[in-house]
Amino acid sequence: MTTARAWTLKQRPQGMPTHADFELREQELAPLQDGEVRVRNEWLSVDPYMRGRMNDVKSYVPPFQLGEPMEGGAVGRVVESRSHALQEGDLVQHMLGWRDVSTGPAGAFNKLPALGVPDQQWLGNLGLTGGTAYWGLLDAAEAKQGETVFVSAAAGAVGSAVVQIAKAKGMKVIGSAGGPEKCAWVKELGADAVIDYKAGPVLKGLAGALKEIGEGGIDVYFDNVGGDHLDAALATARNRARFSICGLIESYNSSEPTALRYLARVIAARITIRGFLFPDYMGRMSEFYAEMGPWVASGTITSRETVHDGIDAMPDAFIGLFTGSNTGKMLVRL
Repeated sequence: MTTARAWTLKQRPQGMPTHADFELREQELAPLQDGEVRVRNEWLSVDPYMRGRMNDVKSYVPPFQLGEPMEGGAVGRVVESRSHALQEGDLVQHMLGWRDVSTGPAGAFNKLPALGVPDQQWLGNLGLTGGTAYWGLLDAAEAKQGETVFVSAAAGAVGSAVVQIAKAKGMKVIGSAGGPEKCAWVKELGADAVIDYKAGPVLKGLAGALKEIGEGGIDVYFDNVGGDHLDAALATARNRARFSICGLIESYNSSEPTALRYLARVIAARITIRGFLFPDYMGRMSEFYAEMGPWVASGTITSRETVHDGIDAMPDAFIGLFTGSNTGKMLVRL
């Protein structure tokens, strides 16, 4: 193995990313140094947060550098090692994705336990996706049994996990998704009511869903979207509702501000709005694995995947996140 193929950012996107913004480059692989390993990637993840790293602005993670390999979640097997921590054949998860072969210090790769689940689950419900859903719902939003939870992008990777975790914890759930097929799947996941945001105003749909399940308002909002969904949640929030802000995908490719027409309700209803990041909880992942692992292994929590094949498909998969072409987790299989 002498070369690797890696996607780089050729130019910074203006609005919606296009294929012209990316370039696939072949790179020579240097010999391993002491303490390093080489991994042949089998699964690559694309996630909405990556869009923010394509802008040259200060954020919680550094922006992608033009001409340099991009980064993202990946699962692969060690094919060469000069570290006692990892051996050839070990299955690992890491953040040196967007390439077919990854090389780095052993500490950058997390050896995965044998739980009898498909390898790609470590990028889904047992990885960043599931952890984001779990901690955002149960810690950031402090959701409790018997409460009513509204989840936007409920047919997406994180949203679909939130729906199932909330139901497993004894909550009522209203999900929002785009189109009859996605709405039907969210209902299959256990949601008590589902809104098709493409069929009409979100606020009208949410009010109807609350009436359908016999509730006068929401206690928790898990936000993946922002915009009209956030407005609808503010308008229907009960006193002391908690909002967990995971993502604002509606605004990622726009310079227009997110609408906050009902912001004054934060005061009147004493609403708590809290942003969070998955890395905040890295020190507590044993708690997550202890509960989520059995749920996934038993089928209590399931997932769907939208899979593209081959390293060349990475831009298509990423752009598809913003056009609604995925149901569940968007993945690239190598």
